[in-house]
Amino acid sequence: MSFECPHCGLKNSEVQSGEAVQEKGHRYELRCASKADLDRQVVRNSTASVIFPDWEFTAPPTTTSKLTTVEGLISHFVDDLSMDQDQRKELIPEVYEQIEILIAKLRAALSLPEQGGETAFTMVIDDPTGNSYVENLCAPSPDPCLSIQHYRRTRDQMIQLGLLNPDAEDAPEAGQAGQEQVATKGPRINALQEASAAESVARAVKEASMSNEVLSFPANCSSCNAPCDTRMQMVDIPHFQEVIIMSTTCDDCGYKSNEVKCGGAISSQGRRITLKIEDKDDLSRDILKSETSSFNIPELDLDMVAGTLGGRFTTIEGLIRQVHNELDSRVPFMEGDSTVAERRERFKKFLSRLEDAAEGRIFPLNITLDDPMSHSYIQNIYAPDADPNMVVEDYERTFEQNEDLGLNDINVENYECDAETA
Repeated sequence: MSFECPHCGLKNSEVQSGEAVQEKGHRYELRCASKADLDRQVVRNSTASVIFPDWEFTAPPTTTSKLTTVEGLISHFVDDLSMDQDQRKELIPEVYEQIEILIAKLRAALSLPEQGGETAFTMVIDDPTGNSYVENLCAPSPDPCLSIQHYRRTRDQMIQLGLLNPDAEDAPEAGQAGQEQVATKGPRINALQEASAAESVARAVKEASMSNEVLSFPANCSSCNAPCDTRMQMVDIPHFQEVIIMSTTCDDCGYKSNEVKCGGAISSQGRRITLKIEDKDDLSRDILKSETSSFNIPELDLDMVAGTLGGRFTTIEGLIRQVHNELDSRVPFMEGDSTVAERRERFKKFLSRLEDAAEGRIFPLNITLDDPMSHSYIQNIYAPDADPNMVVEDYERTFEQNEDLGLNDINVENYECDAETA
Protein backbone atom coordinates (compact mmCIF):
# COMPACT_ATOMS: atom_id res chain seq x y z
CA MET A 1 0.00 0.00 0.00
CA SER A 2 1.45 3.35 -1.05
CA PHE A 3 0.25 6.82 -0.06
CA GLU A 4 1.69 10.29 -0.64
CA CYS A 5 0.08 13.63 0.28
CA PRO A 6 0.88 16.44 -2.22
CA HIS A 7 0.08 19.11 0.40
CA CYS A 8 2.18 18.13 3.43
CA GLY A 9 4.53 15.59 1.82
CA LEU A 10 3.51 12.68 4.07
CA LYS A 11 4.49 9.33 2.54
CA ASN A 12 3.51 5.83 3.54
CA SER A 13 4.80 2.61 1.93
CA GLU A 14 3.29 0.08 4.32
CA VAL A 15 3.19 -3.56 3.28
CA GLN A 16 1.29 -6.52 4.68
CA SER A 17 2.81 -9.98 4.39
CA GLY A 18 0.63 -12.56 2.66
CA GLU A 19 2.96 -15.37 3.73
CA ALA A 20 2.44 -17.67 6.66
CA VAL A 21 5.00 -17.64 9.46
CA GLN A 22 8.02 -19.51 8.13
CA GLU A 23 9.32 -22.69 9.73
CA LYS A 24 12.46 -20.87 10.93
CA GLY A 25 13.45 -17.30 11.63
CA HIS A 26 15.76 -15.41 9.26
CA ARG A 27 18.71 -13.21 10.12
CA TYR A 28 20.15 -11.05 7.32
CA GLU A 29 23.59 -9.50 7.79
CA LEU A 30 24.57 -6.89 5.18
CA ARG A 31 27.92 -5.16 4.87
CA CYS A 32 27.21 -1.76 3.31
CA ALA A 33 30.28 -0.33 1.60
CA SER A 34 29.02 1.61 -1.44
CA LYS A 35 26.13 3.65 -2.79
CA ALA A 36 24.71 0.52 -4.48
CA ASP A 37 24.25 -1.08 -1.05
CA LEU A 38 22.21 1.91 0.13
CA ASP A 39 19.90 1.42 -2.87
CA ARG A 40 19.09 -2.20 -1.98
CA GLN A 41 15.38 -2.82 -1.50
CA VAL A 42 14.33 -4.01 1.94
CA VAL A 43 11.10 -5.49 3.28
CA ARG A 44 11.07 -4.89 7.01
CA ASN A 45 8.32 -6.91 8.63
CA SER A 46 6.72 -5.49 11.76
CA THR A 47 8.27 -8.32 13.80
CA ALA A 48 11.85 -7.59 12.66
CA SER A 49 14.56 -5.87 14.67
CA VAL A 50 17.18 -3.77 12.85
CA ILE A 51 20.65 -3.77 14.39
CA PHE A 52 23.74 -1.68 13.62
CA PRO A 53 26.52 -3.43 15.60
CA ASP A 54 29.15 -0.81 14.71
CA TRP A 55 27.17 1.87 16.52
CA GLU A 56 25.52 -0.34 19.18
CA PHE A 57 22.11 0.74 17.93
CA THR A 58 19.07 -1.56 17.81
CA ALA A 59 15.65 -0.62 16.48
CA PRO A 60 12.99 -2.90 18.02
CA PRO A 61 9.98 -4.35 16.14
CA THR A 62 7.34 -1.84 15.05
CA THR A 63 3.59 -1.89 14.52
CA THR A 64 3.74 -1.74 10.72
CA SER A 65 5.71 -3.42 7.93
CA LYS A 66 7.48 -1.36 5.29
CA LEU A 67 8.94 -1.68 1.78
CA THR A 68 11.89 0.67 1.48
CA THR A 69 15.62 0.79 0.79
CA VAL A 70 18.59 0.70 3.15
CA GLU A 71 18.92 4.45 2.67
CA GLY A 72 15.22 4.97 3.37
CA LEU A 73 15.44 2.83 6.50
CA ILE A 74 18.35 4.85 7.89
CA SER A 75 16.65 8.15 6.98
CA HIS A 76 13.57 6.99 8.89
CA PHE A 77 15.69 6.29 11.98
CA VAL A 78 17.29 9.74 11.69
CA ASP A 79 13.86 11.41 11.56
CA ASP A 80 12.59 9.42 14.54
CA LEU A 81 15.67 10.13 16.67
CA SER A 82 15.60 13.85 15.78
CA MET A 83 12.11 14.25 17.20
CA ASP A 84 11.98 15.90 20.64
CA GLN A 85 15.70 16.62 20.62
CA ASP A 86 15.06 20.24 21.68
CA GLN A 87 13.24 19.01 24.77
CA ARG A 88 15.94 16.50 25.58
CA LYS A 89 18.56 19.22 25.33
CA GLU A 90 16.80 21.15 28.10
CA LEU A 91 15.78 18.23 30.34
CA ILE A 92 18.42 15.52 29.90
CA PRO A 93 21.43 17.01 28.07
CA GLU A 94 23.59 13.90 28.48
CA VAL A 95 21.02 11.80 26.55
CA TYR A 96 20.73 14.57 23.97
CA GLU A 97 24.48 14.48 23.33
CA GLN A 98 24.55 10.69 22.91
CA ILE A 99 21.64 10.78 20.45
CA GLU A 100 23.31 13.58 18.50
CA ILE A 101 26.44 11.44 18.11
CA LEU A 102 24.31 8.54 16.83
CA ILE A 103 22.40 10.79 14.42
CA ALA A 104 25.71 12.10 13.04
CA LYS A 105 26.89 8.53 12.41
CA LEU A 106 23.63 7.62 10.67
CA ARG A 107 23.79 10.70 8.46
CA ALA A 108 27.41 9.95 7.56
CA ALA A 109 26.31 6.45 6.51
CA LEU A 110 23.98 8.00 3.91
CA SER A 111 26.95 9.42 2.00
CA LEU A 112 28.81 6.24 1.08
CA PRO A 113 31.03 6.55 -2.01
CA GLU A 114 30.24 4.86 -5.32
CA GLN A 115 33.05 2.29 -5.08
CA GLY A 116 33.25 1.72 -1.32
CA GLY A 117 35.50 3.19 1.34
CA GLU A 118 36.46 3.30 5.01
CA THR A 119 32.97 4.37 6.14
CA ALA A 120 31.45 0.90 5.57
CA PHE A 121 29.04 -0.41 8.20
CA THR A 122 27.06 -3.56 9.01
CA MET A 123 23.28 -3.80 9.19
CA VAL A 124 21.45 -6.81 10.62
CA ILE A 125 17.73 -7.57 10.17
CA ASP A 126 16.51 -10.29 12.53
CA ASP A 127 12.96 -11.50 11.87
CA PRO A 128 11.66 -14.50 13.85
CA THR A 129 8.78 -14.93 11.35
CA GLY A 130 11.18 -15.22 8.40
CA ASN A 131 9.12 -12.73 6.34
CA SER A 132 11.64 -9.91 5.96
CA TYR A 133 13.91 -9.59 2.93
CA VAL A 134 17.07 -7.81 1.81
CA GLU A 135 17.72 -7.57 -1.92
CA ASN A 136 20.48 -9.77 -3.33
CA LEU A 137 22.30 -7.73 -5.98
CA CYS A 138 23.99 -10.85 -7.37
CA ALA A 139 20.87 -13.06 -7.59
CA PRO A 140 20.71 -15.94 -8.22
CA SER A 141 24.36 -16.26 -7.12
CA PRO A 142 25.35 -15.65 -3.48
CA ASP A 143 25.97 -12.02 -2.59
CA PRO A 144 29.43 -11.59 -0.99
CA CYS A 145 28.13 -8.68 1.09
CA LEU A 146 24.98 -10.44 2.30
CA SER A 147 24.70 -13.49 4.55
CA ILE A 148 21.52 -15.24 5.70
CA GLN A 149 21.10 -17.45 8.75
CA HIS A 150 18.08 -19.67 9.46
CA TYR A 151 17.37 -20.45 13.11
CA ARG A 152 14.78 -22.02 15.34
CA ARG A 153 12.74 -19.54 17.34
CA THR A 154 13.21 -19.32 21.09
CA ARG A 155 10.33 -19.87 23.49
CA ASP A 156 10.03 -16.10 24.15
CA GLN A 157 9.84 -15.39 20.41
CA MET A 158 7.14 -18.04 20.00
CA ILE A 159 5.11 -16.37 22.77
CA GLN A 160 5.56 -12.88 21.25
CA LEU A 161 4.33 -14.14 17.88
CA GLY A 162 1.29 -15.78 19.48
CA LEU A 163 2.45 -19.26 18.45
CA LEU A 164 2.77 -20.58 22.00
CA ASN A 165 0.70 -20.34 25.16
CA PRO A 166 2.79 -18.40 27.73
CA ASP A 167 1.47 -20.68 30.48
CA ALA A 168 2.68 -23.82 28.68
CA GLU A 169 5.61 -25.64 30.25
CA ASP A 170 7.49 -26.76 27.16
CA ALA A 171 11.23 -26.90 27.63
CA PRO A 172 11.94 -23.40 28.96
CA GLU A 173 15.57 -24.41 29.29
CA ALA A 174 15.83 -24.82 25.52
CA GLY A 175 14.29 -21.40 25.05
CA GLN A 176 16.78 -19.83 27.45
CA ALA A 177 19.65 -21.56 25.69
CA GLY A 178 18.41 -20.29 22.36
CA GLN A 179 18.10 -16.80 23.80
CA GLU A 180 21.74 -16.87 24.93
CA GLN A 181 22.64 -18.00 21.44
CA VAL A 182 20.92 -14.99 19.88
CA ALA A 183 22.52 -12.61 22.36
CA THR A 184 26.07 -13.79 21.69
CA LYS A 185 26.85 -14.77 18.11
CA GLY A 186 23.45 -14.96 16.46
CA PRO A 187 21.04 -17.88 16.07
CA ARG A 188 22.42 -21.19 14.86
CA ILE A 189 21.22 -24.66 13.98
CA ASN A 190 21.58 -26.92 17.02
CA ALA A 191 22.72 -30.20 15.51
CA LEU A 192 22.27 -32.14 18.76
CA GLN A 193 18.61 -31.12 19.06
CA GLU A 194 18.07 -31.80 15.34
CA ALA A 195 19.57 -35.29 15.64
CA SER A 196 17.60 -36.12 18.81
CA ALA A 197 14.31 -35.01 17.22
CA ALA A 198 15.10 -36.91 14.02
CA GLU A 199 15.83 -40.11 15.95
CA SER A 200 12.52 -39.88 17.83
CA VAL A 201 10.59 -39.39 14.60
CA ALA A 202 12.59 -42.15 12.92
CA ARG A 203 11.62 -44.68 15.59
CA ALA A 204 7.93 -43.90 15.18
CA VAL A 205 8.08 -43.98 11.39
CA LYS A 206 10.15 -47.18 11.35
CA GLU A 207 7.58 -48.97 13.48
CA ALA A 208 4.86 -47.87 11.07
CA SER A 209 6.95 -48.77 8.01
CA MET A 210 7.46 -52.33 9.23
CA SER A 211 3.71 -52.81 8.83
CA ASN A 212 3.67 -50.89 5.50
CA GLU A 213 1.74 -48.07 7.15
CA VAL A 214 2.11 -44.44 6.05
CA LEU A 215 1.91 -41.99 8.94
CA SER A 216 -0.24 -38.90 8.41
CA PHE A 217 -0.65 -35.83 10.59
CA PRO A 218 -2.46 -32.49 10.13
CA ALA A 219 -0.52 -29.40 9.08
CA ASN A 220 -0.98 -26.09 7.26
CA CYS A 221 0.00 -25.40 3.64
CA SER A 222 3.12 -23.22 3.47
CA SER A 223 1.72 -21.49 0.37
CA CYS A 224 -1.91 -20.63 1.28
CA ASN A 225 -1.99 -21.66 4.98
CA ALA A 226 -5.01 -23.93 4.40
CA PRO A 227 -5.29 -27.16 6.45
CA CYS A 228 -3.73 -30.17 4.75
CA ASP A 229 -2.13 -33.52 5.58
CA THR A 230 1.56 -34.38 5.72
CA ARG A 231 2.49 -38.02 5.14
CA MET A 232 5.68 -39.74 6.28
CA GLN A 233 7.31 -42.98 5.18
CA MET A 234 10.73 -44.49 5.87
CA VAL A 235 12.79 -45.47 2.81
CA ASP A 236 15.97 -47.53 2.76
CA ILE A 237 18.40 -46.06 0.20
CA PRO A 238 20.74 -48.82 -1.02
CA HIS A 239 24.43 -48.37 -0.11
CA PHE A 240 23.53 -45.36 2.07
CA GLN A 241 21.08 -45.33 4.99
CA GLU A 242 17.42 -45.13 5.97
CA VAL A 243 15.75 -41.74 5.59
CA ILE A 244 12.28 -40.33 6.27
CA ILE A 245 10.42 -38.83 3.31
CA MET A 246 7.67 -36.33 4.16
CA SER A 247 5.17 -35.29 1.51
CA THR A 248 2.56 -32.52 1.67
CA THR A 249 -0.19 -31.87 -0.88
CA CYS A 250 -2.68 -29.02 -0.57
CA ASP A 251 -6.12 -29.68 -2.06
CA ASP A 252 -6.98 -25.97 -2.00
CA CYS A 253 -4.14 -24.39 -3.99
CA GLY A 254 -2.46 -27.50 -5.43
CA TYR A 255 0.89 -26.82 -3.72
CA LYS A 256 3.09 -29.91 -3.40
CA SER A 257 6.31 -30.41 -1.48
CA ASN A 258 8.50 -33.22 -0.26
CA GLU A 259 11.26 -33.12 2.32
CA VAL A 260 13.78 -35.61 3.62
CA LYS A 261 15.05 -36.05 7.19
CA CYS A 262 18.14 -38.10 7.96
CA GLY A 263 18.43 -39.82 11.33
CA GLY A 264 21.27 -41.63 13.04
CA ALA A 265 24.47 -40.46 14.67
CA ILE A 266 26.33 -37.29 13.78
CA SER A 267 29.19 -38.11 11.43
CA SER A 268 32.71 -37.32 12.63
CA GLN A 269 33.60 -35.91 9.18
CA GLY A 270 31.97 -33.96 6.42
CA ARG A 271 31.59 -35.31 2.90
CA ARG A 272 31.96 -33.70 -0.52
CA ILE A 273 30.56 -35.54 -3.57
CA THR A 274 31.34 -34.39 -7.12
CA LEU A 275 29.68 -35.99 -10.15
CA LYS A 276 30.39 -35.32 -13.82
CA ILE A 277 27.11 -35.38 -15.76
CA GLU A 278 27.70 -36.48 -19.36
CA ASP A 279 24.28 -37.61 -20.66
CA LYS A 280 20.57 -37.79 -19.86
CA ASP A 281 21.03 -41.04 -17.98
CA ASP A 282 23.10 -39.17 -15.40
CA LEU A 283 20.24 -36.70 -14.94
CA SER A 284 18.09 -39.66 -13.83
CA ARG A 285 20.37 -40.58 -10.92
CA ASP A 286 18.83 -40.42 -7.46
CA ILE A 287 20.16 -37.64 -5.25
CA LEU A 288 19.60 -36.92 -1.57
CA LYS A 289 20.40 -33.36 -0.54
CA SER A 290 20.10 -32.86 3.21
CA GLU A 291 19.19 -29.50 4.73
CA THR A 292 22.79 -29.02 5.90
CA SER A 293 24.22 -29.51 2.40
CA SER A 294 25.25 -26.86 -0.08
CA PHE A 295 25.53 -27.64 -3.78
CA ASN A 296 26.84 -25.96 -6.89
CA ILE A 297 27.05 -26.43 -10.65
CA PRO A 298 29.87 -24.16 -11.95
CA GLU A 299 28.82 -24.44 -15.62
CA LEU A 300 25.45 -22.85 -14.73
CA ASP A 301 26.89 -20.36 -12.23
CA LEU A 302 24.62 -22.03 -9.67
CA ASP A 303 25.78 -21.94 -6.06
CA MET A 304 23.19 -22.72 -3.36
CA VAL A 305 24.08 -22.37 0.31
CA ALA A 306 23.17 -24.85 3.04
CA GLY A 307 19.49 -24.75 4.02
CA THR A 308 18.25 -23.89 0.54
CA LEU A 309 15.24 -26.08 -0.42
CA GLY A 310 15.59 -27.99 2.87
CA GLY A 311 16.11 -31.75 2.50
CA ARG A 312 15.24 -33.28 -0.88
CA PHE A 313 15.24 -36.85 -2.24
CA THR A 314 14.74 -36.72 -5.99
CA THR A 315 16.72 -37.07 -9.23
CA ILE A 316 19.37 -34.64 -10.46
CA GLU A 317 16.90 -33.43 -13.10
CA GLY A 318 14.23 -33.02 -10.44
CA LEU A 319 16.59 -31.04 -8.19
CA ILE A 320 17.47 -28.63 -11.01
CA ARG A 321 13.77 -28.15 -11.80
CA GLN A 322 12.99 -27.49 -8.12
CA VAL A 323 15.71 -24.84 -8.02
CA HIS A 324 14.23 -23.29 -11.17
CA ASN A 325 10.69 -23.26 -9.77
CA GLU A 326 11.75 -21.85 -6.40
CA LEU A 327 13.81 -19.06 -7.96
CA ASP A 328 11.11 -18.25 -10.50
CA SER A 329 8.33 -17.97 -7.91
CA ARG A 330 9.99 -16.91 -4.67
CA VAL A 331 12.92 -14.59 -5.41
CA PRO A 332 11.70 -11.08 -4.53
CA PHE A 333 12.51 -7.82 -6.33
CA MET A 334 12.70 -9.42 -9.79
CA GLU A 335 9.36 -8.09 -11.02
CA GLY A 336 7.74 -4.66 -11.04
CA ASP A 337 8.76 -1.12 -11.96
CA SER A 338 11.52 -0.93 -9.34
CA THR A 339 13.51 -3.81 -10.85
CA VAL A 340 16.68 -2.89 -12.74
CA ALA A 341 16.20 -4.05 -16.35
CA GLU A 342 19.74 -5.40 -16.68
CA ARG A 343 19.40 -7.47 -13.50
CA ARG A 344 16.00 -8.82 -14.60
CA GLU A 345 17.33 -9.90 -18.00
CA ARG A 346 20.34 -11.58 -16.41
CA PHE A 347 18.03 -13.47 -14.06
CA LYS A 348 15.75 -14.61 -16.90
CA LYS A 349 18.77 -15.82 -18.86
CA PHE A 350 19.92 -17.81 -15.85
CA LEU A 351 16.48 -19.44 -15.48
CA SER A 352 16.57 -20.32 -19.18
CA ARG A 353 19.93 -22.09 -18.72
CA LEU A 354 18.51 -24.05 -15.77
CA GLU A 355 15.62 -25.18 -17.98
CA ASP A 356 18.05 -26.23 -20.73
CA ALA A 357 20.13 -28.20 -18.22
CA ALA A 358 17.07 -30.02 -16.89
CA GLU A 359 16.01 -30.88 -20.45
CA GLY A 360 19.46 -32.35 -21.18
CA ARG A 361 20.61 -29.71 -23.65
CA ILE A 362 23.79 -28.70 -21.77
CA PHE A 363 26.65 -31.18 -21.27
CA PRO A 364 28.96 -31.80 -19.52
CA LEU A 365 27.99 -30.51 -16.07
CA ASN A 366 29.70 -30.97 -12.71
CA ILE A 367 27.51 -31.05 -9.62
CA THR A 368 29.06 -30.89 -6.14
CA LEU A 369 27.30 -31.66 -2.86
CA ASP A 370 29.16 -30.44 0.22
CA ASP A 371 27.60 -31.69 3.45
CA PRO A 372 29.44 -31.14 6.76
CA MET A 373 27.06 -33.66 8.38
CA SER A 374 27.74 -36.30 5.69
CA HIS A 375 24.00 -36.94 5.21
CA SER A 376 23.86 -36.39 1.44
CA TYR A 377 24.09 -38.95 -1.36
CA ILE A 378 24.29 -39.31 -5.15
CA GLN A 379 23.42 -42.68 -6.68
CA ASN A 380 26.36 -44.79 -7.82
CA ILE A 381 25.06 -46.73 -10.82
CA TYR A 382 28.18 -48.94 -10.73
CA ALA A 383 27.75 -49.98 -7.06
CA PRO A 384 29.37 -51.77 -5.36
CA ASP A 385 32.23 -50.83 -7.74
CA ALA A 386 33.59 -47.29 -7.88
CA ASP A 387 31.93 -44.78 -10.21
CA PRO A 388 34.50 -43.37 -12.70
CA ASN A 389 32.57 -40.07 -12.92
CA MET A 390 32.14 -39.58 -9.18
CA VAL A 391 34.63 -38.32 -6.59
CA VAL A 392 33.81 -38.73 -2.89
CA GLU A 393 35.94 -36.84 -0.35
CA ASP A 394 35.70 -37.01 3.44
CA TYR A 395 37.14 -34.03 5.30
CA GLU A 396 37.50 -32.63 8.79
CA ARG A 397 34.96 -29.94 9.60
CA THR A 398 36.29 -26.47 10.36
CA PHE A 399 35.67 -24.74 13.67
CA GLU A 400 33.22 -22.37 11.94
CA GLN A 401 31.22 -25.28 10.51
CA ASN A 402 31.02 -26.95 13.92
CA GLU A 403 29.98 -23.61 15.41
CA ASP A 404 27.18 -23.16 12.86
CA LEU A 405 25.94 -26.69 13.57
CA GLY A 406 26.11 -26.23 17.34
CA LEU A 407 28.66 -29.04 17.72
CA ASN A 408 31.25 -27.02 19.63
CA ASP A 409 28.88 -26.81 22.61
CA ILE A 410 28.32 -30.56 22.86
CA ASN A 411 29.96 -32.27 25.81
CA VAL A 412 30.26 -36.03 25.28
CA GLU A 413 32.67 -36.79 28.15
CA ASN A 414 31.93 -36.68 31.89
CA TYR A 415 28.67 -34.86 31.24
CA GLU A 416 26.96 -36.70 34.10
CA CYS A 417 29.49 -35.28 36.55
CA ASP A 418 29.03 -31.79 35.11
CA ALA A 419 25.24 -32.08 35.53
CA GLU A 420 25.59 -33.15 39.17
CA THR A 421 27.97 -30.26 39.87
CA ALA A 422 25.56 -27.78 38.26
